[in-house]
Amino acid sequence: MRYQISGKQIDIGAALQTHVQTELGEVVGKYAQRPTDANVVFSRSAHEYVCETTVHLSTGLTAQAKAHATEIYAAFEGCCEKMDKQLRRYKRRLKDHHKDRSEPVELFGASSYILASEESGTADEPESLQPMIVAEMETKIPSLSVGEAVMQMELAGAPVLVFRNENKDGLNVVYRRDDGNIGWIDP
Repeated sequence: MRYQISGKQIDIGAALQTHVQTELGEVVGKYAQRPTDANVVFSRSAHEYVCETTVHLSTGLTAQAKAHATEIYAAFEGCCEKMDKQLRRYKRRLKDHHKDRSEPVELFGASSYILASEESGTADEPESLQPMIVAEMETKIPSLSVGEAVMQMELAGAPVLVFRNENKDGLNVVYRRDDGNIGWIDP
């Protein structure tokens, strides 16, 4: 497994990098037979350290965890516990999907935009109906089954996931509803 361990305006020492590789390797090794790479980013948020971890699995699924603590090692340990809990919950499903899938998840490129929000205090008419684009990025749309899409959304902790339905060759959306259930849009 490849590791990318970095810090945002924080110097990451060799001891912490070694600790992250051994601990994260043990946690991920228990549940996923062939993880491809892991990205661990440490940063500061006021007086706390923040650890964000993303692990890409060979099936194409991604697991993410994030934790805060006053000590950098404690932040990593909290993040590692969350990753362990996520992977433990989905272990059976990860293995079942891996057996059915002979090749990794196919990804398609798409454009992603961030639009400027309207100021809530202005009651004037907008100058134009075209929204102002703040940022433009490239994103990937996975080709998954509906069950895999729900699992990917829950593993990533995302409120919504756009995916290409393997069975119908169309774009679909799964999302978490306000009542806690999962919604599925199949146009």
